[in-house]
Amino acid sequence: METLSSLFSAGLLLVMMAAALDVAANLLLAKSEGFRIRRYGLLALAAVGLAFTSLSFAVRSMDLAVAYAMWGGFGILGTSLGGWLLFGQRLKPSAWLGMALLICGLSILHTS
Repeated sequence: METLSSLFSAGLLLVMMAAALDVAANLLLAKSEGFRIRRYGLLALAAVGLAFTSLSFAVRSMDLAVAYAMWGGFGILGTSLGGWLLFGQRLKPSAWLGMALLICGLSILHTS
């Protein structure tokens, strides 16, 4: 059985931070209304830059393919759920199923 420290390695935490920053950037971009509200657009750009910085540190301790796949997966999940919670976007049952499968896939990817 894996210990808690091996499940939550520094690389994984950096990937999760990169994904959280990516989600924030996506939600800020939506809030910017196509850069009409510039402060949100500029914050989105800053968040993307920080997300890539965090991802660059993550790949020091894990394979790029794994880090990138996890970053993308967590980003999709977070952006979908953020749009649903904050903007009232509707998610079809197939979207919920897809997110459940994505979580399963990310879990398998991380533990393999």
